[in-house]
Amino acid sequence: MCRIARLFLSLKMRKFGIQIPVETSIGHGFYIGHGGPCVVHHTATIGNNCNISQYVTIGATLGKSASIGNEVYIGPNVCIVEEVTIGSRSLIGAGAVVTRNIPAGSTAVGVPARPIDKARQHNFITNRWPPAM
Repeated sequence: MCRIARLFLSLKMRKFGIQIPVETSIGHGFYIGHGGPCVVHHTATIGNNCNISQYVTIGATLGKSASIGNEVYIGPNVCIVEEVTIGSRSLIGAGAVVTRNIPAGSTAVGVPARPIDKARQHNFITNRWPPAM
């Protein structure tokens, strides 16, 4: 990437408090619901139509970061650490700390986050791509 684009990205990251490196793999329809600090590790993989809220951290100290499926909602103040997999159509509740894999279609809450039930049909993903006709 050219220097001007990297400088522009750096200024925007500082202004909005959102740090998502250009190397991060993000699918279509990614949505950050509220302005506020968000940090995503460069090795993270985020699927299509995922929503994250403010104060979300997706990181790793060593090696690879999380792999997040399609249509996942991540609530405010969530930390996802190390190489975990979050299955598609899952919900991660506010304040959770995800240190283990979360099965597809689950609702996970707590510290450390544990699946409590199968996610019901939810309306958290409102900016789907492609848009509904």
